[in-house]
Amino acid sequence: MNHPAFATPAPQRQAAILIVDDAPASLGLLQDILRNQGYRTFVATSGERALDLAQRLQPDLILLDVMLPGLDGLETCSRLKTLPRTADIPVIFVSACSDTDDIVAGFDRGAADYIAKPLRLPEVCARVRAQLQMRAASRSNTQQVERLRMIVDGMDEGLMLLGQDGRIQYANPASQRCLGTDARDLAGRGLAELLAEPSAQEIESWFDTRDTGAPGQARSAREVLVRHPDGSLRPMDLSLSPMASSEQLWVALLHDISHHKQSENALQRAALADPLTGIANRRHFDACLEREWQRAIRVAKPISLLVLDVDHFKLYNDLFGHAAGDQCLQAVASTLQSHALRATDLAARYGGEEFVLLLPDTSHGGAAKLAESIRHEVERLRVPNPRSTTSGFVTVSVGAATFVPSQFDDIRSLFLAADRAMYDAKAAGRNSTKAVEGGFAWEAMQQALAR
Repeated sequence: MNHPAFATPAPQRQAAILIVDDAPASLGLLQDILRNQGYRTFVATSGERALDLAQRLQPDLILLDVMLPGLDGLETCSRLKTLPRTADIPVIFVSACSDTDDIVAGFDRGAADYIAKPLRLPEVCARVRAQLQMRAASRSNTQQVERLRMIVDGMDEGLMLLGQDGRIQYANPASQRCLGTDARDLAGRGLAELLAEPSAQEIESWFDTRDTGAPGQARSAREVLVRHPDGSLRPMDLSLSPMASSEQLWVALLHDISHHKQSENALQRAALADPLTGIANRRHFDACLEREWQRAIRVAKPISLLVLDVDHFKLYNDLFGHAAGDQCLQAVASTLQSHALRATDLAARYGGEEFVLLLPDTSHGGAAKLAESIRHEVERLRVPNPRSTTSGFVTVSVGAATFVPSQFDDIRSLFLAADRAMYDAKAAGRNSTKAVEGGFAWEAMQQALAR
């Protein structure tokens, strides 16, 4: 369906002219002149009748005699200009009264032009044609403005006009939705105060330092956070462009990207999560380990890692099938996740039935305690595993390693130490834990104590 603003214009109609005169000779002469020019004509012989016809017919032009019985032409013109349906219709006075005072009085009442009697055909045609052309141009401009208003009001993007001080002078309906604020409250407010930092300071500084005497340059679209009255933040793309006018106005466009950001964040989360268990995947774990390892070096704090493996999982999977095996892994992952109590702790599935728990700023004793708690909680799940030679239920073996790393330590050594500890726990009979310490600083201390 076509937008109303782009509808095909209707064919041009003949201009309609209302002639108001009580003198039959003058009335007939004007009718003949105008009909010969191709105009449609209507007549009234009194001011009252003229007011009635003008409201019903809404002609394009009114030729009005000043001297009328009852309601004279001047008063008739005054009333026409006060009525909403006739206020914009141009009025040309036609009168034998050609004194300057009479002409001025006519213009004071809202007349567009004045034709003196006796009538001269070329003059009548020229003045009528000029008024109709001006009315047509005015209507065209009004239609253009209305179409533009419809387009601006129907936009999905928020559009605002800003003064050179960055304050809002106009906001379309979409910008009100984007900003979460009524238009009446937006007028006069600075755009910067509606944004969260750091965008607010950047926009404010840009308007403060811009050379207002130089031609404006468009500011490319950039992502900002809009602060809503309820305190929530909504991501938007904001672009600024100068208006091509003598006034130094700027057009600000806001494009709501919150749905896009939600989808983007969901994709990012999906890319970093294990699809079966919902906890972090190996890719996410590797990135976090690198970051926390470097931080531990900077602050000289311990970092611990737990490596966990489900005992006899192949036997369980062979007996109950892959669906049950998946449920078993999900239960173990949930138990592991419940022990990642701090924002910096990270539980992840490393691969198959092997899991890890990264514990920044955690001592050897704390890691050993958590390892034992996880082992105990998995055993308490009481998931049957009849073929296990360790227990009648699903159990895990957990290895823990704690380093206070230095620049001389290899990041891989932390995982290798925890993994080796986990295999030592398995060698000790499974369903057990083993915790170790390592790292260049720890080994140096042990050597010093030995001496």
